[in-house]
Amino acid sequence: MMAYRKRLRQRIWRFEGGQWSRKSDYMATEEPLEIQLSAGAQRETVSITMRTPGNDYELAAGFLYSEGIIQAKQDVDHMIYCVDGSPMRQEYNFLRVQLRAPALPELAGLNRYFFTNSACGVCGHTMLEDLARRPLPPLPQGPVVSAETLLGLPTQLRRHQALFDETGGLHAAALFDVDGNLLALREDVGRHNALDKLVGWGLLNQNLPWPDRILMVSGRASYELLQKCRVAGAPIFCAVSAPSSLAVTLAERFDITLVGFLRENRFNVYAGPQRIQELRSTPSAMEEAGGISPAPTDSAA
Repeated sequence: MMAYRKRLRQRIWRFEGGQWSRKSDYMATEEPLEIQLSAGAQRETVSITMRTPGNDYELAAGFLYSEGIIQAKQDVDHMIYCVDGSPMRQEYNFLRVQLRAPALPELAGLNRYFFTNSACGVCGHTMLEDLARRPLPPLPQGPVVSAETLLGLPTQLRRHQALFDETGGLHAAALFDVDGNLLALREDVGRHNALDKLVGWGLLNQNLPWPDRILMVSGRASYELLQKCRVAGAPIFCAVSAPSSLAVTLAERFDITLVGFLRENRFNVYAGPQRIQELRSTPSAMEEAGGISPAPTDSAA
């Protein structure tokens, strides 16, 4: 088997202290993990989750225990990575858990853990192709925003996080115009839920798509969030924290401007530099293909 990688390297543009520089940055790998439960002659996928590869056996066992599917370590006969001969499944992305029981327990309550159809297997490439097949209008080449405008977004976001001020434990998703004016903000304990609420606000108010808007989230930029950004038609996505490797791949594939670590008078541009005013006059920014290159391999445990 090929060793998985816990991190990947990306060439970025960094803005700090009023200066632009070209750097390399490491991102945590984001890949889907399909967990299939097997007992007797029965098999059923119980979850598809996004995660950084590593400690997957512990992840599966903890998930099954928390959901009451297993009661003790002895309930599991063995776990094994398996691709079942399918070219669409990546190694380490499909885990089968064999139970000692003669039949599967009741699993109806686990339906909420599915975010994509697993009939043809699961891998980052498949997920991107599924998104590409959706009848979505192309994103525009603009709008163009300045570094100054982007630097002002975190203050606006934080200032309007009313529930966060009360609880200290909520994520936020916000919609801005190209001048940095806050148009709408939603909060939730889950960052995906916060963005879903914001998109739902746009849908119910017949305010979608968002071809001239900026989306920003209070946490990291994951594949799921970039997928929601693409579906909502927003060309610029900003995050207070880091992007994952698959989020950058999606942004590059669908021409989304992806900004990460937007805080404390600095930010990184991971994809789509043509929408950043200062980078439009930088030949290297417009000509370089960029892309993700593997970091040193982390051996599988």
